[in-house]
Amino acid sequence: MARWAPDTRERLRSAALELFDEQGFGATTVDDVVARAGLTKRTFFRHFSDKREVFFGDDEIPAIARHILAATPAGVPPLTLVSNGLRTLAAERFEPHRDRLRAARRVIVAEPALLERDLKKQADLRDAIDQGFRDRGQDPLTARVLGGLSVEWFQTALEAWIADDSDDSDHRSAPLSEHLDRVLERMRSVLG
Repeated sequence: MARWAPDTRERLRSAALELFDEQGFGATTVDDVVARAGLTKRTFFRHFSDKREVFFGDDEIPAIARHILAATPAGVPPLTLVSNGLRTLAAERFEPHRDRLRAARRVIVAEPALLERDLKKQADLRDAIDQGFRDRGQDPLTARVLGGLSVEWFQTALEAWIADDSDDSDHRSAPLSEHLDRVLERMRSVLG
């Protein structure tokens, strides 16, 4: 069996998500996952430290945010910078994986320990954006507000996009970028 195939990590992730969705996170063992993927337990642990890492093991989003903030020219207004960054994340990291994200979200919402880890992931992103804006010369309060609003903006749009059930033969669900626009418009109306 080709345990070192380039798609091994994705095979393990797909098998785990299928099983988590079918029988629940708590009821699924690593043995179940490797059996479904046709791989060994040792191979699983080369890719993931435990089954929670199937969801959180390769969270490069804070690093991407730091890079975007550092690479954007100084004169770009904060809201434009955040909007462009969120659109980049949406197009490159989220849009192509909607079905997998939907399945993962169902499992995460049903499992308190995973929800807690998801909130930690959001906090890490908020901190990365906060620090990125400080590094760009924003005062600490403004940087903190920008970090918090950016994460809430993205998380709200992401959850609406994942829940968007208008996918059928006559109507395609709105892309994540449209959900980002809707949330931004609502934020503007609420904040005046």
